[in-house]
Amino acid sequence: MVGPSRPVIVLFGSSIVQQSFNVGGWGAILADLYDRKADVVLRGYSGWNSRGALQVLHQIFPKESDVQPSLIIVYFGGNDSVQPHPSGLGAHVPLQEYVENMKRICLHLKSLSEKTRLIFLTTPPVNEAMIRQTLGTLQDIQKRTNRWCQIYAEALEDLCTQLNVKVINLWKAIQQKEDWATSCLTDGIHLSNEGSKILVKEILKAIKDAEWEPSLFWASMANEFGEDSPYYMVRPDGKSTINSSNSVSSWKREYAIGEIRSKL
Repeated sequence: MVGPSRPVIVLFGSSIVQQSFNVGGWGAILADLYDRKADVVLRGYSGWNSRGALQVLHQIFPKESDVQPSLIIVYFGGNDSVQPHPSGLGAHVPLQEYVENMKRICLHLKSLSEKTRLIFLTTPPVNEAMIRQTLGTLQDIQKRTNRWCQIYAEALEDLCTQLNVKVINLWKAIQQKEDWATSCLTDGIHLSNEGSKILVKEILKAIKDAEWEPSLFWASMANEFGEDSPYYMVRPDGKSTINSSNSVSSWKREYAIGEIRSKL
């Protein structure tokens, strides 16, 4: 463990989470935005469904931990929504069970701390033709369709509304972009850099709109060790220094609240 302690943001989910720290991925963008402000922690497990998540939920998020996350962003559903395999094996989880699993996950995470905030992500859309081009006949039996992604997305959105938890309908948000099927997905399933940018903006908008106290919006949070220092670059007047801790990289301005436009 390293100090000083910072707010912790945990990304918890399946492969869309596991791959989020790829270059240009949504987890990597968040980690960069929150530098010197919060630690973004990855708990992504490729291939998992809501059943697998429930089995280890208490190990990943123990109630007895001295430090609890400030924000947990949760994604499961894409694997749950695939069609069942005749053998009974595979990732498919029936819709009603999926909703109940996500409810149990949500209630456990809400119980960790009064200050632990939650955002759930629904299943994004899929490009069925691209999936077949990428994976061949591998998923012919365990088919993944955009229609079933929509059904699972809407079910999770309804659940989160009932539980008064923030939710981003990624199935809707991604499809607001006209060429989403090719620009927002890498293999028909996982998010490209463009898809990741859309997701980050939706997450930031949800955080900003929530008006949580203390604020978890990146631009509103104080920088760690943000005080002036005589060791920074000296100003032209030779009498003071430039506090570089407060500088904002030009690329980050795209994610300042005035620039964020929700797709929903």
